[in-house]
Amino acid sequence: MQYPRLIIQSAKAASIQRQHPWVFSGAIQKIIGKPEAGDVVELFTPQGNYLATAHYQPDSSIAARILSFTQTPIDEVFWEQKIARALQLRQEMGIGAQPHTNAYRLINAEGDGIPGLIADVYGKTVVLQAHHLGIYRCLPHITQAITKVMGNRIQAIYNKSADTLHHSHQTDVQNDYLWGNNPQTGETITENGCQFWVDWVSGQKTGFFLDQRENRLQVAEWANGKKVLNAFCYSGGFSVYALRAGANLVHSIDSSAKAIEWTAKNIELNPHFRGTHQSFTSDVMPFLANPPHTYNLIILDPPAFAKNLKARHQAVQGYKRLNARALSVIEKGGILVTFSCSSVIDPALFYDTIRAAAIESGRNISLIKRLCHPPDHPVSIYHPEGEYLKGICVYVE
Repeated sequence: MQYPRLIIQSAKAASIQRQHPWVFSGAIQKIIGKPEAGDVVELFTPQGNYLATAHYQPDSSIAARILSFTQTPIDEVFWEQKIARALQLRQEMGIGAQPHTNAYRLINAEGDGIPGLIADVYGKTVVLQAHHLGIYRCLPHITQAITKVMGNRIQAIYNKSADTLHHSHQTDVQNDYLWGNNPQTGETITENGCQFWVDWVSGQKTGFFLDQRENRLQVAEWANGKKVLNAFCYSGGFSVYALRAGANLVHSIDSSAKAIEWTAKNIELNPHFRGTHQSFTSDVMPFLANPPHTYNLIILDPPAFAKNLKARHQAVQGYKRLNARALSVIEKGGILVTFSCSSVIDPALFYDTIRAAAIESGRNISLIKRLCHPPDHPVSIYHPEGEYLKGICVYVE
């Protein structure tokens, strides 16, 4: 099959040859054919040398998102091979449907060579999110590939692309089941022996933040006997782990009343703990200005403060203020675990920001560990922008 072609400027071809999966609009010298948004295109040098095959997105600064650096048709076989490779990676890492953990990420966009596609497995249901029109149009083939590769491991596939596509394309996208017979809005999953209710219909992202699985386990190792504050708690993941690990007191705070409801439900699903739990529906900054307790373990896991480079400076100031406030209420000898999921805030900048927060708060801190996403959220070595989640754990004197 012959696809429309994008001729890439000679000076811009090097990044593609280094296998970076994004092509910006300014790199395109000429278009051969009449590709529309979401179409598959092939990229060539002005000299006629093949570079890559991609999805075309002319209404975005990232005009092409690369699917393959080998000239190949984007068909059922292509998708089947991609899904099979992704599953094999997880199996080799020991990730999959296990008695103690039955939820994991199957496809992590660029990290699995499929820009724009997220696929999370919750028990026997796969939840998909297409982040651009090209992937959305391929969902029938992707669904077919997942069912073939996964077999009886799954019973249903749910498409949750309306939130990620509706505003960027004039497309009538409806969230609905693509395959299987599952009328539920969610189900209870097991993660490291903890139980969580995941609502993939109305929850954020695909319903649960699977990228914090190993970080929740790490925080649990420090929680025994502690007074814990879980700020931006969402559905209470860190709170559940801390209570099960023996925390004396856990406070969960989120500005969303719905998040607090989910937290309460998840606490009920994990009843065997000796500590005390209390939830607060509040913005975090005013809560930290007058907290009901001081704490010796604080977790800060805010939403992304910066979606693009223009917002980076303002985001850095926000992270600094938030962490300085948290450091002001943490007890001597306490631990602050703080995260940024803003991809435009790189690890070095985030580290510098936490140092600035310590200076502002007048506290002496020592770095004890860095945290990131787990192996089922792989990052392509050629796409450092995919390393979005950064965590820093500090001991506070």
